[in-house]
Amino acid sequence: MSDNINHEITFRKLSVFMMFMNKGNIARTAEALELSSVSVHRALHTLEEGIDCPLFIHKGRNLVPLPAAWTLLEYCRDVTALMGKGIEEARLVAGVGCGRLRIGTLYSLTLETIPRLIMGMKLRRPTLELDLTMGSNQMLLNMLEDDALDAILIATNNGELSDSSFDVIPLFYDDIFLAAPAGEALDLSRPADLRDYADRDFVSLAEGFATYAGFQEAFQVAGFEPRVVTRVNDIFSMVSLVQAGMGLALIPGRMKKVYENNIQLVSLAEAYQMRQQISIVYSHRRERDHDLLALAAEGRMYARSLTDSAV
Repeated sequence: MSDNINHEITFRKLSVFMMFMNKGNIARTAEALELSSVSVHRALHTLEEGIDCPLFIHKGRNLVPLPAAWTLLEYCRDVTALMGKGIEEARLVAGVGCGRLRIGTLYSLTLETIPRLIMGMKLRRPTLELDLTMGSNQMLLNMLEDDALDAILIATNNGELSDSSFDVIPLFYDDIFLAAPAGEALDLSRPADLRDYADRDFVSLAEGFATYAGFQEAFQVAGFEPRVVTRVNDIFSMVSLVQAGMGLALIPGRMKKVYENNIQLVSLAEAYQMRQQISIVYSHRRERDHDLLALAAEGRMYARSLTDSAV
């Protein structure tokens, strides 16, 4: 049956038609829809051509509906109502516009960034529920691609998200440091050369985490394979192991505020220096989603506050 529907018949034209049937003339219809009278007349004329039967007759300057138009109007109401319900149901199944936003984040961002963004979002959209999922960079990106999450906060280095599939809202850059137990005697007068620690044990995040990739790259530059005693699946466990003396680690500077009394962070020598760019990422096809636009706006405000405080 769908093959019998002419391409000239569109929901936009049906909306114009229903408004005309309600208002009774072209001028009032144009005003209600914020269109020109010419656009309204063209929509009605091409709709009539698409249906291939007369819907109106001219009486002087007036366009008067025929019985066929009133019959069509009944079905238009049913069709548009049904399509509206279908769109609403589809959005609910996709988790869009249902009063809930599913956000994924790196563990380390729950210390400051995520609380700040959530507080801002609650002010912007008090009724919006926020579901939080924590994981590795790769896990969160996979969940976003599978539509299991609406937005994620991850490291977006190396241009891997440079195509048109995603919208990326940069928040801040973070440097990577060498982490050691607070009581260990380290030479703090100069940046750390990883080659000086070739005989030390290290703890590391598992593969898929942003800091893991930086860890691998740094030791490739250093020219040796580090002795990794264990790999963990969250940065808090890794810091706890460093604190307990299990080994050294490479961690982002954002952890410093919370753990500055428990571990010491040493800047890396220039050859090993790395920066992570932390960003909000969501699918480009949802660029008009009001909840995501609110999150993006809050992210930009947060980024601006960090820039202002650094000046």
